Amino acid sequence: MSSPSSVPVRDAVILAAGNGDRFKNSHHHSKLLHPVLGQPLIVRTLETAAAAGIPTLNVVLGYEAERVRETIERHRITKATVRFTYNPDWHLENGVSALQARTLCEDRRFALLMGDHLFESSVLRRMATLEVAAGDSILAIDSSSDVDPVIAEEATKVQLAGDRIVAIGKALRHWDALDTGLFVFTPALFAALEDAARSGETTLSAGVQRLAARRLMKGVDIGAAAWCDVDTVTDVEVAESLFGAVEPEHA
Repeated sequence: MSSPSSVPVRDAVILAAGNGDRFKNSHHHSKLLHPVLGQPLIVRTLETAAAAGIPTLNVVLGYEAERVRETIERHRITKATVRFTYNPDWHLENGVSALQARTLCEDRRFALLMGDHLFESSVLRRMATLEVAAGDSILAIDSSSDVDPVIAEEATKVQLAGDRIVAIGKALRHWDALDTGLFVFTPALFAALEDAARSGETTLSAGVQRLAARRLMKGVDIGAAAWCDVDTVTDVEVAESLFGAVEPEHA
């Protein structure tokens, strides 16, 4: 059995490369630039990660890369260092973007976040400092029975055996919790993503499924904490309802 790891996570990878097709149908800009409670969505995500105590934020850019980067730099994330990398294949699935971070985090544990997901910083703070077996990666999950149906309909689902994730995907017929899009990975993720890609699977979930098959993925329940995946204008309304009283630095 591997010894537990209690080294706090100091790096986060934020996937911000996709073009958000469903959102783009009603707006002519990247959804990451759309305001949520007065801040561009991507800025609020980064501010929340910084408030959680993660000192280095690595943003993977793609669609409208320059506009997204300029927006982030203009807002000045003061509690963390923000670095940028570019995914030229941003039109492909999100596992390709995650692989872009290999050279940045290939020798240590790191958090991985979705640029279009909102969450409370207390959840990431807990994930980043949680003592887990050295080989384990973890995913923040929501197993509550009263989750907003708008969120549940589009979310990726997970199936559990105890606290171990055994299956992950949007099409699972039987599931136990929702994937909140907030992970802490070991570098084993990169080999899992490459293995999945050789089989023509380029989603992040395909890599996670391979780690799960090796019993290397655990679920950590977020309890009553709020989170939201922003895919549509309706999701913006849900997010503003959930986070209206939650400022990133006090979450």
